[in-house]
Amino acid sequence: MATKYAFILGSNSFITPYGAVTYTDGAQTRLFLSIRSIYHNTGAGSRLSVDLDIKDMLDRELKLTDNEVETNTGFNIIQQRDRVLITKHNGDTIIDIHQLDNESAMSLEHNIVAELEVHAPIVAIRLRGSFMLGRMHIEIDNEKLFINGNSYANSTQASKNNLKFEEAGVVF
Repeated sequence: MATKYAFILGSNSFITPYGAVTYTDGAQTRLFLSIRSIYHNTGAGSRLSVDLDIKDMLDRELKLTDNEVETNTGFNIIQQRDRVLITKHNGDTIIDIHQLDNESAMSLEHNIVAELEVHAPIVAIRLRGSFMLGRMHIEIDNEKLFINGNSYANSTQASKNNLKFEEAGVVF
């Protein structure tokens, strides 16, 4: 059985065999998020580990490699075994990358739970926040995903391709 990852964005779920999310910036495809490792409650030292490359709304760059700061212009980075949370100093969330436990994943909207049951991903990662990917403003709350103000909700998709953000929406 192939490894699968579920990315939960608002009330949307995207299931892919890749633990990476990219975006299109002009003619180039760039890596935005890569899952290096996931938390296993039976593994000593186990934790969610990510690579990340985003900007905040003021165009300040934030890069993480294996949860370690490469480029940081003064953000708060809170790491837990199942979460990487990046906030401004006033507490506003820039991005929250949260590995859901099975109970939390199975209490999501029915359409998402049905896809999780069918595809059996190894992990469900919930993303929330407000940040920039190139010229795209991405805003994700508990209900919707917004790309440059266009909202997406209640969608579930599975694909054999990589998840990618484009100005036209989320594509595989």
